[in-house]
Amino acid sequence: MDFIDYYKVLGIDKKASEADIKKAYRKLARKYHPDLNPNDKEAERKFKEINEANEVLSHAENRKKYDTYGKDWKHAEEFEKARKSQRPGQTYEQPGYGSYSDEDFSDFFGSMFGGRSRGQGSVKFKGQDLQATLHLGLKDVYRTHKRTLTIDGKNIRLTIPAGVKDGQTIKIKGYGGEGLNGGPKGDLKITFRIANDTKFKRDGNNLYATIDLDLYKAILGGEVVIDTFDGKVKLKIAPETKNSSQVKLKGKGFPVYKKEGQFGDLIITYNLTTPVNLSEKEKELFKELSKLR
Repeated sequence: MDFIDYYKVLGIDKKASEADIKKAYRKLARKYHPDLNPNDKEAERKFKEINEANEVLSHAENRKKYDTYGKDWKHAEEFEKARKSQRPGQTYEQPGYGSYSDEDFSDFFGSMFGGRSRGQGSVKFKGQDLQATLHLGLKDVYRTHKRTLTIDGKNIRLTIPAGVKDGQTIKIKGYGGEGLNGGPKGDLKITFRIANDTKFKRDGNNLYATIDLDLYKAILGGEVVIDTFDGKVKLKIAPETKNSSQVKLKGKGFPVYKKEGQFGDLIITYNLTTPVNLSEKEKELFKELSKLR
């Protein structure tokens, strides 16, 4: 794999701070964004390279690995595990891959990252995991549905389960980069960003909403028709309902992730509204009421 200098891609120094990285990325991302450069293959390539550089350098742990191992930073954990497991004077053995002593550990390092060992073969390693972000609306994840994504030039048919949460990451095995020396493919990790474009507030599997309730219904009781996430329902109002009181509608909340048919609750908060622009007759009646109290 060719080495890409991510610092050079973003036009920053190796001592750049997180703020420097973010500033450089935003500037270049705007410049080479596909929407501003339609049908420009070179801009598209640059935009992809800029995003890749940002994914690595804006993540402290990945940046540390990159600074230490260069183009082989994605395999740093495998190397560290192998190195730590080896005691002085001991050889590292893996069936079919030969053995290595302390003095030729550098040969072992080479075999890990695609070179040949002095033993019987080369070590196989899983390919790079790919990262992707999928932006959806809250309504999109209310029901399980299928969606086609284009990742690294490949179309992937994905089933998105109802109830996915904002920031949640799911893994699809075998849809990552090619393995080294015949190793298995990496995985595709998709992080969901869920925008709430509804009047409901989501907290876990529960939904919250506030409805206005006129003074007369609050005092005398009655019925109101309210919106839930999947339709309207008729709600009974108890007499003498207080302002900010709540009622729970069981099973009218958000679907529970990967638990078909299970839902959270919808919690309604009443906001009592005071009548305005009263007629003289209404004012007289309120005066009469106040005398009775």
